[in-house]
Amino acid sequence: MAGFGNGTRRYPRSRGRMGSRTGPDRATLGIVGLVCAVAGFFALGIILGPAAIVCGWLAMGRSWAGSRPVPALVAVALGAIDTLLAIIWLAGATGTGNGLL
Repeated sequence: MAGFGNGTRRYPRSRGRMGSRTGPDRATLGIVGLVCAVAGFFALGIILGPAAIVCGWLAMGRSWAGSRPVPALVAVALGAIDTLLAIIWLAGATGTGNGLL
């Protein structure tokens, strides 16, 4: 028997009613990933590229199936290009003539 204060409905915004609200939503992650990917072309591409890939992947719901939001897909694609260009740039900068010896 449910008395005062002992009912089954404790908090109206509990996990069962509203879903998980602990992290950022998918639209925000897609936009953050897109901003990281664009900023990575200008500075710190080796760091911002993988960050854009991770944010885009999380915004897509960690899967390639189903409908995907456009900013998330663009963030993954640009983040991959950004990371690849940064690796190529780093490999080119470490040639044989740039060392101390």
